[in-house]
Amino acid sequence: MEFEKSLIKLNQQFTNKEEAIRYCGQLLADGGYVKPDYIDAMVRRDQELSVYMGNFIAIPHGTDDAKKEVLKTGVTVVQVPKGVNFGTEEDPQIATVLFGIAGLGNEHLELIQKISIFCADVDNVVKLADAQSQDEIIRLLNSVE
Repeated sequence: MEFEKSLIKLNQQFTNKEEAIRYCGQLLADGGYVKPDYIDAMVRRDQELSVYMGNFIAIPHGTDDAKKEVLKTGVTVVQVPKGVNFGTEEDPQIATVLFGIAGLGNEHLELIQKISIFCADVDNVVKLADAQSQDEIIRLLNSVE
């Protein structure tokens, strides 16, 4: 899995999950990975089924019908030290690391699987959340394969 420095953002802050999801989508659109309509599909996907995965991570991605909006496979990694709530006030689900993904064909399934395996160990998520550089995040994520 290739990680582009331009898609890795440190120390971000969002007021709500939609703002966080749209930010991930905009990074993908700005990088030429998706058409702009994919961003709305990422928000719809979370409304249909939460993109919060547990262990302080969320994996925003588009709906199945938005696959036609994907131009090439890409992954954003967005660090949110103060966290963003993907749950409710009564049942908060705080994510400190976001992986915005767009995959050609079924490549998104492979991406989700790799990210999930890495993040199944909460210590790995803490390392990502504490990383001080894009290079450090890339090194951590590539240490798994």
